Amino acid sequence: MEKLLFILVIFFIGAHMQAQNIPVYDEFEDYQFLLEKNNDTTYIINFWATYCAPCVKEMPVFRKLEKDYSDKPVKIILTSLDFGSNATERVRRFMNKHNIRSEVVILDDPNSNSWIDKVSPRWSGALPATLIYNSNSNVFYEQTFTYEELNKIIQSKIQQP
Repeated sequence: MEKLLFILVIFFIGAHMQAQNIPVYDEFEDYQFLLEKNNDTTYIINFWATYCAPCVKEMPVFRKLEKDYSDKPVKIILTSLDFGSNATERVRRFMNKHNIRSEVVILDDPNSNSWIDKVSPRWSGALPATLIYNSNSNVFYEQTFTYEELNKIIQSKIQQP
């Protein structure tokens, strides 16, 4: 019984540590590949920050989507724009507190004026913002979503020929 308990503790520690690995991109050029995948998957790239109240309010929408689309070719990538020396720890605590299981990355390129237009010419830089793309389309939204709104958009994307 002690061996089993020890194995379970090691398993949970390992799983927790793996969930804590948050890539940090300090140059947009290193991050940009996440916006250019061309396969059968629909990508939902959400730009957010732990200090952004509308972003925090919207986060349960992405948790529900990750659960509802776990068996579909849909990939959620939550791109934190948190910055500063403790950004990774703030994002990690946020992920744990809100039980976030989607892929989370940090984009810490301070020269946002050089890359915001590369995400979308329609983006003013306000948060939250979401890019939804697949091999057939690429649509950008500078707004907060309800689950129903975002689910409707994703349904239309995954049903495209």
